[in-house]
Parts: sequence; structure tokens; C-alpha cells
Amino acid sequence: MTKVFADLCACLEARLAPDAAAWLEAALYATATDPMAVLELFPVVARHCGRGPLDPTGAPGARPAAAGWAAPDAARVVLLAALPPAPGLLPGLLTRLYRAGGTPERRALLRALPVLDPLRSDLGDAAVGLVHEALRSQDNSLVAAALSPYAARHLDAAAYRHAVLKCVFMGVPPVIAEERVDAELARMLADHAHERVAAGRDVPEDVWPVLARFPAVVAASGLPGEADRPEPGRRAAARRALTRLAAHTPAGVPGHRLRPCE
Repeated sequence: MTKVFADLCACLEARLAPDAAAWLEAALYATATDPMAVLELFPVVARHCGRGPLDPTGAPGARPAAAGWAAPDAARVVLLAALPPAPGLLPGLLTRLYRAGGTPERRALLRALPVLDPLRSDLGDAAVGLVHEALRSQDNSLVAAALSPYAARHLDAAAYRHAVLKCVFMGVPPVIAEERVDAELARMLADHAHERVAAGRDVPEDVWPVLARFPAVVAASGLPGEADRPEPGRRAAARRALTRLAAHTPAGVPGHRLRPCE
């Protein structure tokens, strides 16, 4: 059992009322006994376990794993983890649940993937197709849930870069895995930043930690030259962008010289 899963279980146990806990215990037994039961149980979890946050207090000392989770999402993870190991069973049921579910069920399933991945050797990259499906949607919550540690572990480089870019484009703050940051991702984000500046628009804050690591990529994108454009709106947007970039660039790194003049 991983710490994240253990923390979710502990928070869920503390959060659920006695009748909700009894329902979940019965649901877990039913799923472990008959895996097909999850198809009926998964959609009705919120009806029995509530729809509130997993940690309603947010008090200091709360388990970090509970942050941002809703009680039904955590209950659905526990339900999926109870499925017995059998070749192809878990991936097949995940696909059926995702395709039949509404947004809350799909979001919960996507959030479950990085929790289940280290727990279940029968998962592997079998749910990558669902991640791609979510990333093709225009639902911000699904796109955000799809760009998870599971995606970082299993998407190929090109797909992962495009997933990050889609989040930025949609205004969804991407949680970018450190190990997946490379010069090509920086180039794509720099081009996106340049396009926004050229239109006189501000650049999402999420791109700067990546771009600050690749000053040569930023320079090659033409973004610094926008600070000297004759169009006032375009020039002002570029100077704001370069100021934000400089704020993320440590002194001593060549990119710190990109700070625009006042």
C-alpha cells in the first residue's frame, strides 16, 4: 500500500458518516466478490458517500494526499483498488466505466490512475487511451485530471508536451513533471508566449518556470525582441512577459539579462 492510498483511506474513514461507511464496506465486498458489480456501484458513490471535500477543514497537519480531493472521488479509488487481479479485468472495467460515466465519474477515474498505478501491476499503460480521450475533450476538469503523474509516467514525449500545451492554452494550470521538462517543451511554450505577446495579451504564469531554464530557447523564439516593437500594446505585453520571466530566472543564469528596461 502506498502512502497516498493509505492517506486517502484514512481521510475517508474519518470523513464518512456511519451509514456511508457501511455502504462503502458492503460495496467493497460486492466488488471483490463480483467485479462486474463495480459497473453499478461506481456511478452511485456520491449518492451514498456525499459530495463534500475529503478534508473539509484544511487544518494544519492535515494529510497532504487529501488536498483537493472530494469524498466520492476517494471512495471510487478505494472501490477500484478492491477489484481482484485478473488478466485484462481492471483495464477493461476502467474503459467501460469511463465511457458510460458523466464528468464526475470520468474525472474521478482519471484522478484514480496515478494512485492505482503503483498499486496494481495489471494496470501499466493500459489506461493511456483514456488519458488521450480526456485530453481531446474541451472540459477543463477532465484535461486537468488527465495531466497527472500517470500521464507523466506513460505518455510518450510528444503526447506529454502537447498535453501541457493544451492545459496552458485552455487556462488550466498544468502540474508539469520535472523529469518531462525538455528543450522541445520549452520551445513550444515559448512560441505560445510569443503568439500571445504579439496579440498584446498576457502570458499564463505557468510557462515561466519552464522557460527560465532554457534562455537560449526563449532568445531564439523572438520573444525578447517584442519589447522594442512600435505597437504600444504589443510592446507593453512583451515587457510584462519578460519581467515575469526574469522573476523566475536565478541571477547568474544568462536569462536574467532579459529583464526589460523601465
